[in-house]
This record gives sequence, structure tokens and C-alpha cells, in this order.
Amino acid sequence: MTYEEALAYIHSVDWKGSRPGLGRISVLTERLGHPEDSLRFLHIAGTNGKGSTSAMLASVLRSAGYRVGLFTSPYVERFNERIMLDGEPISDEDLARDTETVKNAAEGMEDAPTEFELITAVAFVYYQRVGCDFVVLECGLGGRWDATNVIRTSILSVITGIALDHCAVLGDTTAKIAAEKAGIIKPGIPVLFGEGDGDAETVIREKAEEQGSAYTRTDFSRISEIRPGLDGTAFRFGEREVTIRLPGLYQTRNAATVLTAIDLLRASGIAIPEDAVTDGLARARWKARFEILSRDPLVIYDGAHNPQGIAGAVENIRTILSPLTEDGRVTLLMGVMADKDHDKMIAMLAPLAVHVTTVTPANARSLDSAEAAREFAAHGTAAISFDCLEDGVRYAMAVAENEGRPLVCLGSLYMYADVKRAIRSE
Repeated sequence: MTYEEALAYIHSVDWKGSRPGLGRISVLTERLGHPEDSLRFLHIAGTNGKGSTSAMLASVLRSAGYRVGLFTSPYVERFNERIMLDGEPISDEDLARDTETVKNAAEGMEDAPTEFELITAVAFVYYQRVGCDFVVLECGLGGRWDATNVIRTSILSVITGIALDHCAVLGDTTAKIAAEKAGIIKPGIPVLFGEGDGDAETVIREKAEEQGSAYTRTDFSRISEIRPGLDGTAFRFGEREVTIRLPGLYQTRNAATVLTAIDLLRASGIAIPEDAVTDGLARARWKARFEILSRDPLVIYDGAHNPQGIAGAVENIRTILSPLTEDGRVTLLMGVMADKDHDKMIAMLAPLAVHVTTVTPANARSLDSAEAAREFAAHGTAAISFDCLEDGVRYAMAVAENEGRPLVCLGSLYMYADVKRAIRSE
């Protein structure tokens, strides 16, 4: 099987969509000989922050000398990013080889696996074959019925935060969503919870107690002396002096969760020297999270795609970008999915923008750019819509350059690669 054939096979079942349930992945992993049983997992769920948290955890463990797998979704530029080993994407050759193994095992299954289930199985096969010490395993959607939850146990369950998103699938209250995320909690395995309201915390704490799992809540009050900047953030967490290369105030909270997770891992007997913590956090990178794509003009990409994520982006704009202009306002380029709470997101962003350009991401679920522009207008900020994303990027960059204002691109991870490509062409 070639790399192209592997991708074609994986994508050939995309018509099945997301079908929550562990039946298919359980059959598939059994046919594969349960490769996941030989691996040690840090299982990460959460509405927002799980990608950045996973990346920082993996980076710290690598700095401590371990061989570390990192499984995330979605990818933002190239498919191989979903299955990382020691900071590098799986090679085309390894992806082809292990996809063929999974394909052979899946043949003849009465209920064929979904795309995400196939990818999860490929990751298990790959990580077993290369001999990982740890795998940082990010849930795709929810937790309880997510394919990654086929694992029988883990060494730590982390729920980074709970907010309203994917409500049609996970529930329309934070308590219902928390119940789905809490499904990753395994008997006797420590649980770490980050951000969420009282209802969400009650659900997660009670689930931990039910499973006999020690419960810890990240203490964000220990964050102090924050010094934010475009190229990263320095702050204190308790007695620690911390520097992270991931810009954005919300990353201090993700880093606090990572530092708390490190303490829990140490308590379980895993050796992680303090210099590995410092080095790992300083080295961690994560695309599309308040990432600088251009410095002249200044263009920032933030993958915020729900109200909680937009609240974090707004916080960053006000703290880091607003001081760069006389009136504190920026230019925006936005493309969003129609199934998100886009009106609420636009209402939060509109007061910060002088000019808005709306585009339609290349995804069947996208909100039409003209409709997004109308919603901005309804909130008092004029917007110009473009059917062609590349034209929209070109226009927004010209406006930013002429006005001497930062340009912030956000609303969806699905347009990251196209925006980056358009900027490079300029």
C-alpha cells in the first residue's frame, strides 16, 4: 500500500461521519491483537485547550528523555500531523504500512469502522510497533463514546475544561457535556480537571468518586505576574517561574493544568526532572493558537471556534494587540461553521474590529460568508464578504497594512492551511 492509497482508504469511509460508540473500535482492536494494551496513555478530553495541553505535556515528557506519541485531531496542514512521535509526524511510509495492517484487520467487519476509528487504530498499531514510553491521547469528540476510549486504562485522565460546544451530540448544558467527557475516567486512575462551572465540576468530581479515582482541580489562583507578548508568555505558577512559547493568556491556564499534571505523574513514580519541565514548556509549539503568520503586516491566526474559545481570543486581542493601535481596535478575517453559536461569537468580536472580512471555509458545514457579514452588521460593525478565501485574505492584508493594524484570522481550524497558503503567496 502506498501513502496515497492509505489516505484514499481512510477517507473512503468519511460518508459514515461521526457515529459514537465503542462497538466497532472494540472489534477492530481485538482483530489487531489489542495493540493499545501494551501502551501507557495520558488521556485528554475537554471542550477547549486539549490540543495545546497535549502538546505541552508531550514536550515535557520528551525533554525528560521518554519516547512519546501524540495523537490529536484535526490536522491543520497535513494528515500525518494527527499521529506524532517525538515531535515529528508519522512518515508516509509508516502511515502506509500501518494502515495496510488495519485495513486487513477491518476487512469483513459486519459494521465497518468510521474514519476516526481507522485513524485511532493506525495510531495504536504504530505506537506499539515503535515502542513508545507514553502516548498523549487526545479525544476526538466527547469522551465516553469516543473511539480513543476503547483503551482499558491510562495513567492519568485530564479534562481541560467544559463549555457549550457540539451540543447536538454531547448535550445542551455543561453538566450533560461534563458527563460525556467524564466517560474517560478509569477506575483508580487519577483525574485532573481544569476550567468549568460548578455544575460541570460536580459531575466530574462525582464520577471520579464513583470510580475510586483521586480528583484534582487545577488551582488557577496560583498564576501570577503574567508578562504576555507576541512571542510567548512568562508568568509564575506558585513558586515556579514559567516561560512558554505559546502566546496568549489562555495558554497560562493550559500550562497550569500541565504543571499540575506533571506533579500528579511524579506522585505516581514517573521521573520528570525540573529542568525537563522548564525546557519542555519552552520548546512546545502548537499551530493555529494565536500563531504569528506574518509580521509585516502583523497577521495572527487563532483557531477559536466556539464562544469560550472566542472569549480567549478577545482576551488576547485586548491584552496583546490593542496596545499596538491608538483606539485599541484590530482588523478581522473570519470564517465559521454554521453549526456553531456564530452570532454570539460575532457579538463578542464586533466591538474590537474596525474592518471585518468574512470568508467561507472549504467545508460543507461552513456558514456562508455573506450571512456572517450580515451578522457583523447587525452588531454594528461593517463587513465585506468574499466567496474566494484567497481574495478575502489578500483584501484583509491590504487593509491591515494600509491602516497599520494587526489582522486576526479566526473562527475555524478548517481554513488555517488555506489562509497560510494565501499569505505566503502575498
